[in-house]
Amino acid sequence: MHKRFVNHCTINLTISPRGPVLIKSGKEGADPTKPDMEFVETYHGGGRSIYLPGSSLKGALRAHAERIVRTIGSDRFPPDLPNLDPQDDLPIPLWATDPLNQKSYKYLETPQKEKDTQTIYRWSSFTDQLFGSVAIAARLRIEDAYPDPEQPKPRLEERNGVAIDRVFGSVAVGPFNYQVCTEGAFRTKIHLKNFTLEQLGLLGLVLRDLREGWFGLGFAKSRGMGLVDVKLNDARIEYPGCVLEGGQIYTLGSQTPWEAVALKGSGAFLPEAERQNYGFPKKDVQPLDASKAEFILEEMDYGLGVRLSWSDNQIDDLFRMAVAAWRKRLQEVAA
Repeated sequence: MHKRFVNHCTINLTISPRGPVLIKSGKEGADPTKPDMEFVETYHGGGRSIYLPGSSLKGALRAHAERIVRTIGSDRFPPDLPNLDPQDDLPIPLWATDPLNQKSYKYLETPQKEKDTQTIYRWSSFTDQLFGSVAIAARLRIEDAYPDPEQPKPRLEERNGVAIDRVFGSVAVGPFNYQVCTEGAFRTKIHLKNFTLEQLGLLGLVLRDLREGWFGLGFAKSRGMGLVDVKLNDARIEYPGCVLEGGQIYTLGSQTPWEAVALKGSGAFLPEAERQNYGFPKKDVQPLDASKAEFILEEMDYGLGVRLSWSDNQIDDLFRMAVAAWRKRLQEVAA
């Protein structure tokens, strides 16, 4: 599926610490004047700056997405899944693997003469399909979050701590000091390519829960650190294989316009047999109400491709429609 490019979503967001946040550097420096644990830094904007690595953000989002999936689904490979005929179009069981447990991928070693990329994708867990695994590439990508140049520079503080021995109640480790960021604004982008509406809906729920403080980022989350505010600045969904003519969307090579301006998942662009082999949902389409003008419909640059855009106060409408697709999947699994 990565050999094609049927849809793409870009979400522009700003992350701001609500309290102390520490994304630890992987190594300690030799400078004795610096704290024992430093915030990760890089060169950006002409000098050294702290930042939120995309890998750290992706890991936190993935961990929470797995919790959501396991709430309704399973944490184990469904043993009946290889026996399901794709042509029957039955709901695929919902499950999430443990990326730290290699035994979770034991099913990939199952001997099968015709095991191909479509089968591997269909057998993979919902979170692996979105975030990637040792067998399939990710559909979701997050850029490093750098300080917003239009906002005041991030504020860094140094704090002290000790580790208490649970048996004797004395100091086990320490005292030690660590660096935290308490104020600032970091801008980043999340990219989704060849996505289904269910996957976009799950991402919307994860960002909602991050904003609500249900989980945090970085070091010492269990001690209340790592809570952040999330501001969604804008979102775009693009269909690079479509054109806009007379206010209507046409898929390239087709003379028939879409029935309506709509959100379309990747399965909606594939032949029926190929969609079934990947296990993409049926009718992965959510029509949009153009009369409400809650989005902007326009051509992509150079006149090829179609773009739908939502501004900051309208992105909730986008996620609300995508979550409806995720909710439908849950109802099918629970039935």
